[in-house]
Amino acid sequence: MFNKLTRLPALLVMIIVTMLWSSGAVLAADRPNILWITCEDMSPNLGCFGDAYSMSPNIDRLAERGVRYTQAFSTSGVCAPSRSCLITGVFPSSLGSQFMRCKATLPSFVKCFPEYLREAGYYCTNNSKTDYNFDHPKSAWDESSNKAHWRNRPDGKPFFSVFNDTVTHESQIRSRGAAFLKATHRLKPEQRHDPTKVTLPPIYPDTPEARRDWANYLDCITTMDSTAGDLLKLLGEDGLADDTIVFFFSDHGIGLPRAKRWLYDTSLHVPLIIHFPAKFQHLAPGKPGSTTDRMVSFVDFAPTVLSLSGVKIPEHMQGIPFLGSQAGPPRDYIYGIRDRMDERYDLIRAVRDRRFKYIRNYMPGTPWSQFLNYAEQGPTLQSMRRLHGEGKLTPAQARFFAPTKPPEELYDTKADPWELRNLAADPAHRETLERLRREHLRWQTATLDLGLLPEAELHERSRGSAPYELIRNGNLKYPRERILQAIDATYRGAPAIDDLVVLLKDDDPAVRYWAIVGLTGLRDAAKSAEPFLTAALTDRSATVRVAACEALRHFDQHDPTLSVLTEALSHPSDWVRLAAAISLDHLGPAAKPAREQLERAKSDKNQYVIRVVEHALSALP
Repeated sequence: MFNKLTRLPALLVMIIVTMLWSSGAVLAADRPNILWITCEDMSPNLGCFGDAYSMSPNIDRLAERGVRYTQAFSTSGVCAPSRSCLITGVFPSSLGSQFMRCKATLPSFVKCFPEYLREAGYYCTNNSKTDYNFDHPKSAWDESSNKAHWRNRPDGKPFFSVFNDTVTHESQIRSRGAAFLKATHRLKPEQRHDPTKVTLPPIYPDTPEARRDWANYLDCITTMDSTAGDLLKLLGEDGLADDTIVFFFSDHGIGLPRAKRWLYDTSLHVPLIIHFPAKFQHLAPGKPGSTTDRMVSFVDFAPTVLSLSGVKIPEHMQGIPFLGSQAGPPRDYIYGIRDRMDERYDLIRAVRDRRFKYIRNYMPGTPWSQFLNYAEQGPTLQSMRRLHGEGKLTPAQARFFAPTKPPEELYDTKADPWELRNLAADPAHRETLERLRREHLRWQTATLDLGLLPEAELHERSRGSAPYELIRNGNLKYPRERILQAIDATYRGAPAIDDLVVLLKDDDPAVRYWAIVGLTGLRDAAKSAEPFLTAALTDRSATVRVAACEALRHFDQHDPTLSVLTEALSHPSDWVRLAAAISLDHLGPAAKPAREQLERAKSDKNQYVIRVVEHALSALP
């Protein structure tokens, strides 16, 4: 078929082939199979990416035969929002799926991209993690289980298969003893990494715990590499290697402090290798063994797979396909998203070009090192907290435990790859700061970022419908400009207090909420606004009332807030109850009069409320 088509002009050939592929008329042999080999919580710590102590022979060989992407990035520093983006080709902040372990409602026309592949004749399998932050339909996959495999497909069908390895996950890095040996049982003694020989990043103290965690991390990579090698070998044994494009990547960066969950490169920068067999080498951006510095984001992956498969890319997808007949121009910027992580709230956005990273901290009064039950189980973080209490961390390490964050951060990732020197206040970088700030606001507007609505408000306003559709139809009340007015006041510090007090009287509770967040970030400087914050304790919005309690905490106004917070602990909204529990936890011993209500809240249906409540109770005398 293709021999005949080659006599036609190239553009006409592409059009005809795309139409035939989309209709399923072309035989499976004429379309690439696509295999995704994915892992978890892993930065580019591989031999082929320059890590001299990491052992990953199978992936290194894949890189020798494929193309290595040096500028590939996740959209979030944690799995579920990242996977939401991967499977839809839409930023989670546009869908309302940006909160960790939420249940977003998607509009009917936003599908998991394998559905489009299935319609075009592909057999699609997922082995086996989903974790998309929404209930995916059965139509997303032909198979999704730990037995899903390309081998189960009908004869003559091309396949798209995902195999996800969990051994590099945060939970394995911190594992010890028999549990860790079981997880890494495939390793020979000479494949294990010596904690005394690892090179720790400067963001971590040189402690036995940190060294053991890093050595475990490298052991997990080597174990994962063996599994990846098994899949590649099996592909060859099945006679499919010559017909299959293979992707290898991680869902986000390493599962250690100031990496996973954050928006630094330790969290967003991921390894990506794509192997093109000779038959499809014309689709590759370079020769076997080459590298490309084209910036790619997870939001680009879904449209890229559709482009490689000859399937028309839906208009609602927000990524830029970087391969195939529908490939777009290289992107200039990468975007990062952080909202609620497990049981704690924060709101951060990032924009990165090839060199500079801009980070916008929308809740600067919230520390980096909030207590997250799951993360706190890590030995490295435990040792850092201990050394911080003893005053033994370096300034770069101690910064993670500062009580507040700057509203903006700017890093030169070329000169400062660990992002330790914040250049946001440096006049020499003012033009770069303003350019990236403008790009952040442009992207936020273009994608209709839902993160500016508190989680409880987002659910209330979109009850029974998809937030994505409602906001685009103009039916979801979202006073974005007034919210930004309240948020931007934090740039001006104390001179903005009067403006924030005025915004406390706005008709929309989301605006009033952000006015309070701004005053909270100003801490003692906002003392003159205390009467207005006290008045907000009777606001008609529970979200606003709880936020006012949090602000008044800094003025030692505990007694008036306790009744508000204990009442909110029984609110119908999971997310109002969570916010109330967090504020009570922040009170520490001053929350003692609420002990009875906190004890009752231990039976809450929301696991995150329970985690915070238990932590709050542990601090009571």
